[in-house]
Amino acid sequence: MTDSAGQPHQGSAAPADGPKTDQVFRSTPGMISGILLLLCAAWLIIDAVVTGHGKTPWIALAAGPVFGLPVFAYTLRPAVLAGQDRLLVRNPLRTIVAPWAAVEGLRSSYSAELTTGGRTYQVWAVPVSLRQRKKAMRRHSLSAAAVDPRAARVGALSRPGRGAVLGAPDPTRAWSDQVVDFLRERAEINAVRPTAQGESTVTWYWPVIVPTLVALAVLIVLINI
Repeated sequence: MTDSAGQPHQGSAAPADGPKTDQVFRSTPGMISGILLLLCAAWLIIDAVVTGHGKTPWIALAAGPVFGLPVFAYTLRPAVLAGQDRLLVRNPLRTIVAPWAAVEGLRSSYSAELTTGGRTYQVWAVPVSLRQRKKAMRRHSLSAAAVDPRAARVGALSRPGRGAVLGAPDPTRAWSDQVVDFLRERAEINAVRPTAQGESTVTWYWPVIVPTLVALAVLIVLINI
């Protein structure tokens, strides 16, 4: 998989013949915060195991999965993978796979949302920043108000930002809005593909849920003995 893909075909109902690899969207701030939290937790657990006495080391070991797995699930796991035939959304505890023909709606208001199979799911990997959206709107307003003598000075405000999404219809919008615009356009173009038909599926991510519950039960027992 790669973190970039070719630009979608514009102005045509035919499906795009871009690269067969998925374009991946993830929240960089979320991943950074997750890594920092896991490093901090690891340091505390190791310290408790090495210097603790009695049942403290065992409690620390049991607490590790209880804290670490949810942090992983909510910060490092979320991702959106857009392929030629389907949209895959990895949320903290669930995975949604929607063939492009089954995508009923994509929108970005206070959160990015996918509607498929008659249900709406929040897209955790694409957090909405109202501050970033206001900055983008301000750039648009200033650019629209610019006159020719000032275009050279104001025009820079309408250039794509550092987080511009390759293939987005309007790279000057906020990052979350660019991602939703790109996915919506990809859905419209690729929904006619024979391989993009079918129903969406939703599965729970048991590799996080089960170990967390087991570790929580062990932690409760250790604390109360």
